[in-house]
Amino acid sequence: MSSGNAFPPASTPSAEARVEMAELRRYRQGEGAPDVALVEARRQSRQVGLSWADGSHGEFPQRWLRDHCACSACRHPLTRERLYSLLDDPLWTTLGTDDALAELEVAADCLSLTWADGHRSRFDAGWLHQRRPGQALDTLLPRAAPWQLDFSPHHVSHAEFSDSQAGRQRWIEALLRDGLVLLDDGPRELETVSRIAEQIGPQRATNFGARFDVRSVPNPNNAAYTAIGLALHTDLPNWRQPPDIQLLYCLENDAEGGESSFTDGFAAARELRERDPQAFRLLSETPIDFRFQDDGHDIAVRQPVIDLDSDGEPCEIRFNNWIRDTLSLPLAQIDAWYDAYHAFWQVLREPQRRVELTLAPGQMVAFDNRRVLHGRNAFDPNTGKRHLQGTYLDLDMLQSHLRVLTR
Repeated sequence: MSSGNAFPPASTPSAEARVEMAELRRYRQGEGAPDVALVEARRQSRQVGLSWADGSHGEFPQRWLRDHCACSACRHPLTRERLYSLLDDPLWTTLGTDDALAELEVAADCLSLTWADGHRSRFDAGWLHQRRPGQALDTLLPRAAPWQLDFSPHHVSHAEFSDSQAGRQRWIEALLRDGLVLLDDGPRELETVSRIAEQIGPQRATNFGARFDVRSVPNPNNAAYTAIGLALHTDLPNWRQPPDIQLLYCLENDAEGGESSFTDGFAAARELRERDPQAFRLLSETPIDFRFQDDGHDIAVRQPVIDLDSDGEPCEIRFNNWIRDTLSLPLAQIDAWYDAYHAFWQVLREPQRRVELTLAPGQMVAFDNRRVLHGRNAFDPNTGKRHLQGTYLDLDMLQSHLRVLTR
């Protein structure tokens, strides 16, 4: 088809003409992208304007189009990594002018561009439709949903998780959505938690090791390794990057007491913002010190209790009264900070926000350690044994595994 500023309706898509965009995300028409034909391409000032049969439009800067060429010279055909460097292109200046394009061709399922240096780029029409500038690209990941007051965690059986992709997908989706999920009816075998974790990705090691045992021991270096009750907290807020996902697998739980409790820190933070905006502001804007020390470690960081994302929404909670270090603030801020901290604690402890459960042998709880606070009631080690094994996973690996499962 000849070049020009506008083109008549395009021909019918053909399977042979489909363009490989060097991505695994589903994008072709009818395979994750709307089954709608590209009907027009227009030269505009330093841009290419596109229209589709469903009435949608998009304007694409020439530099963006050249940067996203997916031919084998610009993208490695096996690794899908970008080989082309826009910043080093001799046409950099020309790409910002009307002289960058020598020719445009449009078909129902493909846009072809020939640049002033003779390089040819082809783009799948469905891929372009999904990536119109200003149009948010659909995520394959579930969004975090605040717990309602009647929230109950989702359950998946160990057999479903281990033997079927569908079961593992449901487990991951519930964990990403709710921040808490249970795995039931697993074997009562040491290291099961490690085997479960490694079906997702490598275990995240900390100063407590890659896998740790939660039970009462002599000379503990952490309150978790005692029989005392543990108030709601997040783990390791003294790390610059605290662990994302915690897995706790129950091997024995015959002792009296020891019930586990959980609450949604994001939901509590939003509630605090509604009730006491000043307290929310102080906890989200005032860094404080967290620190863990033993004979071999001294790990410290200074961060706020509530961290916010670019939209001003809670994205991380650091709440652990055991390893909160000396409160080093100006005199005029100290009492106000304590008042805000107390207000948040009152919301977190409200019984209607708490999920309490007794883990059974062969049952595992997984939760988002940067969102969900956890604790336990005291237990009496003289009445029976209580032994849990735990490990951590990086959120990146959890999200990666779900993307692979949903291809």
